[in-house]
Amino acid sequence: MKRWAAPSVPADAERRREHADETRAVPKTTLHRLLTRRDIPLREKTLWRMLYETAARAAEILALNVEDLDLDNRRAPVKSKGGAIEWVFWDTGTARLLPRLLRLPDGSSRTQGPLFLAERRPVPARRPAAADICPHTGRPRLGYDRARVLLNTYADLDLHQLRHSAATHLGDAEVPLQLIMGKTRHKNPRTAMRYDKPGPEAIAKVTEHLAPAAHSKRAAQH
Repeated sequence: MKRWAAPSVPADAERRREHADETRAVPKTTLHRLLTRRDIPLREKTLWRMLYETAARAAEILALNVEDLDLDNRRAPVKSKGGAIEWVFWDTGTARLLPRLLRLPDGSSRTQGPLFLAERRPVPARRPAAADICPHTGRPRLGYDRARVLLNTYADLDLHQLRHSAATHLGDAEVPLQLIMGKTRHKNPRTAMRYDKPGPEAIAKVTEHLAPAAHSKRAAQH
């Protein structure tokens, strides 16, 4: 059998270090309290819930336009890091908030332009491209930096924590890694596993298996 010589690796070569994701997942109870607070404006509440329910990257959701939304099927297309068009899906919480976010003062609804808008119209010297201005209100698209500052101000959290928390909570619910990868749109299982870290609730539940047999039997009966 013919053998092929393998390429030699220099003795001083070092294995590339893997990036350690230190993002902290937010407990579900904490997120629920945040997303139901009365002092949170509708725009922020919709954005944060949408980021959590879609497990999408903040830049992807902030880039959405109203005409991208498939409200009936609770989904929208986004452009991934590699440039491919992929779908993100949201649930009941976001579905209830979106119509309110799109409603105009006269009772009609926005039908095109950026989904999430800045608070004020731009000054002439800093006017963005027409695609980033709402034709109904004249207000520009909400920027990533402003969205990041607002979440930090209200909750001392980072935008990426919402995506990370969604993956963690799916893992806590024993959703298979393959489905978590489909939700977060990760291609590499090793990358997805960095997000799928057990939260405190899941660890507490697992700890029950270490209890004495008699205690476990009584707990099951109750």
